[in-house]
Amino acid sequence: MHIFEQFNEYMHSGGLVMWPLAISTLGLWYALGYRYHTLNRGSNATVRNLIRKYANGIRKESKGLIDGAVVEAISIVDAYGATKTTRKYLEDDFSKYLVEMGKYRRLVMTIVAAAPLIGLLGTVIGMIETFDSLADSVLFSQSGGIAGGISQALFTTQLGLVVAVPGLIIGRILDRKEDKMIMDLDQIKDILLTQKKGV
Repeated sequence: MHIFEQFNEYMHSGGLVMWPLAISTLGLWYALGYRYHTLNRGSNATVRNLIRKYANGIRKESKGLIDGAVVEAISIVDAYGATKTTRKYLEDDFSKYLVEMGKYRRLVMTIVAAAPLIGLLGTVIGMIETFDSLADSVLFSQSGGIAGGISQALFTTQLGLVVAVPGLIIGRILDRKEDKMIMDLDQIKDILLTQKKGV
């Protein structure tokens, strides 16, 4: 119960802007966790090695997204041969992976961009309260006066940055991982279709 009271006091000290920031924090970490879990490549082997192992039956269970894409691509190419139509089938099949990998990417970018702005809004609100107290020549008003206004300004700025900075760093890492996996999907198509043509 003591932790809840401390949390409530912390949220109250920053004013109303703290609650949207707290909700943004929860949304951000949920989205990052989902993306981290989804962007599980599977094996660290190269795409060429994965194709060879699955095609020769050395490996049978797919452990991640790229592994699953290799298994599905091999079955499609075996069924239809290496034609332009097969490439379209592969692209259609891989589109579900692209959608899954890109899920919540925009949400992460939006929260990372909006959190500092929401914190800035809290800063402005806190400074307005401070200047109102100065204008009224009141050092301590019911809402905290000068000290309360400055405190509110600092708390919201702090939380806005705490939300944005880790989200930006982890989001960029996951974006790079997604881009690499998109290249892997393209490589799967190229390698399989080239091998089947006997080139």
